[in-house]
Amino acid sequence: MSVDVNFCVRCGEPLQDREVFGKIRRTCLGCGYIHFLDPKVAAIVFIVDEHHVLLVKRAENPEKGKWSLPGGFVDAGEDPREAAIREAYEETGLQVAVSRLLDVFYFPSPNGNLTPIVIAFEAQMIGGALCAADDAEEVAWFTADKLPELAFDSTRALISRWRTSLSCE
Repeated sequence: MSVDVNFCVRCGEPLQDREVFGKIRRTCLGCGYIHFLDPKVAAIVFIVDEHHVLLVKRAENPEKGKWSLPGGFVDAGEDPREAAIREAYEETGLQVAVSRLLDVFYFPSPNGNLTPIVIAFEAQMIGGALCAADDAEEVAWFTADKLPELAFDSTRALISRWRTSLSCE
């Protein structure tokens, strides 16, 4: 895994690779600072209305042009539920209320890149008007039998569960 941090954020000295807590980590020999590569946290929302699921078409990479559940990164100090609500509004124009936690996903990257931890929430629409915005090129409702090409393992996993639950009804 490549690291682009070469200088200490505390004292400015060059960082060196050292084994710390059983792993090689960028470390400052001057002040003892250890640079930990912590994963990002993302929040997504699963919104279903009358057997239709709400998806957004991605306008940016990764997976540009594919469809995913509305969501994005949790800001520092932000509650993940609030991040899910904010991202749903930013990408779809809809105001939502989170009803429950669905799952927490972590799919390690095969190339060693940092992979986010994704927190998935179920939500219901409570207002707003459907309109693609932010990094969503389009926003649309889909039935389980007419889904577009999906982005991200977390979206695919939740859609698969949803389709299975519909077949059991």
